[in-house]
Amino acid sequence: MKHQRFWYAVYTKSRQEKALMERLLEIGIEAYVPLQKVVRQWSDRKKLVEVPLIHSYCFVKILPTEYFTVLNTFGAVRYIWFSGKPAPIPDRQIDLLKVLTGSDVPVESIPAHNLPPGTKVRITAGPLIGLEGELILHSGKSRVIVRIDHLEQVLSVSISPMLIEKIT
Repeated sequence: MKHQRFWYAVYTKSRQEKALMERLLEIGIEAYVPLQKVVRQWSDRKKLVEVPLIHSYCFVKILPTEYFTVLNTFGAVRYIWFSGKPAPIPDRQIDLLKVLTGSDVPVESIPAHNLPPGTKVRITAGPLIGLEGELILHSGKSRVIVRIDHLEQVLSVSISPMLIEKIT
């Protein structure tokens, strides 16, 4: 356990997600901020920019000895805790974030505590085949919700009801 790296979520200062990630990468710590491309409108032009999918979060894969190195990096505020200690995040969930942000499917992050439990479903076709989550109805559209353990966030993906199946 002492020599094994785990993913953790670090809460960042406002709008410091990408900057913190860069600082951590410069000092040799594996860091990841899920980014999505969005079109922003200025008074004179539109521009495609990358923005964090989950605001104020940076994910780090560290050894226990690197714990304070991350906290002492400008932009880091605190780790996300669960049951009195920093909450490790399974590799598969970080991999899922990478798949979601690497696909062309629109994804949005919404607070998890506002969602009622739903039907467990699996996507059966398309670039997200095999993805499992909870189904909710939102404004008459079907949405697949993917929970990230120990975070107060979920990812919401619009998908055709024809591409999902109930998990029994």
